[in-house]
Amino acid sequence: MPDDTYAIDSAGSYDLGRRRVRRMGYGAMQLAGDNVFGQPRDRDEALRVLRTAVAEGVNHIDTAQFYGPGVVNELIREALHPYPADLAIVSKVGARRDDGGAVLLYDRPDELRQGLEANLATLGVDQLAAVNLRLMDGSEPGARLGAQLASLIKARDEGLIEGIGLSNISVRHLLRAVEQTEIVCVQNLFNLADQRSSDVLAACVERNIAFVPFFPLGQWRGLLSSPVLTALGWRLSATPAQLALAWLLDLAPNILLIPGTRTRAHLQENLASASVELYDEARAVLAAEFPALVDVRPERKNR
Repeated sequence: MPDDTYAIDSAGSYDLGRRRVRRMGYGAMQLAGDNVFGQPRDRDEALRVLRTAVAEGVNHIDTAQFYGPGVVNELIREALHPYPADLAIVSKVGARRDDGGAVLLYDRPDELRQGLEANLATLGVDQLAAVNLRLMDGSEPGARLGAQLASLIKARDEGLIEGIGLSNISVRHLLRAVEQTEIVCVQNLFNLADQRSSDVLAACVERNIAFVPFFPLGQWRGLLSSPVLTALGWRLSATPAQLALAWLLDLAPNILLIPGTRTRAHLQENLASASVELYDEARAVLAAEFPALVDVRPERKNR
């Protein structure tokens, strides 16, 4: 390995509000049926995936009541309840599914409260580590966002959630939100091939807010067929998926990963990404193939 090797402590941790969580978490969305709707393909394997993740040290699980709907939360409860004391379960509100599986807005203040209470009931908990307000309609920040945040602030003050997060937002949304309350995490689409949220990530780095990319392996996983990732992975003894996740862990210390999978084999592959070290030459190869839109990388010192 070249002597300019440098890696952020991928197996380390970062603050998620009042919780200190490991940077490699687990996103439970894929445990539902196809199109995140209905029962899983293999219920027993879904339960084993959850139990294996926690046994391997994962203490940050991402979910939502509208996954299924209700299916994923019920699987988490069946597999893990009573929950380990250090397990941070994070959910999201702002959407619901109809009987045909369509995703619909459910984001009025009263609906956010109903969504939160449904999460608590299906998970069998009195409090969640955080709840993300998922913005679905692309509206600009304004009075509506203020009312939505006020609903979650009330829930936090009542002890139903520890922290408030945002999902699918712009920098404008973040700046408006932090004027009103503390934001503990942001979930946006972000990966090697789609870095449009680089400005949001940079704003989170500046404010020490956890940034949790969804679809970290690409929305349709076409990213993983990249010949550049294949060739570089061969040199580093890593799979393309492991490289894509390692790149995120290496990019900024506030990035928390929640890759999802339906199988224990893929779970183990994802978790092993924490041991993949990138060096300057590898970073240069990735930067040439997947140019950054905004430089968010902290200053590095060779070691």
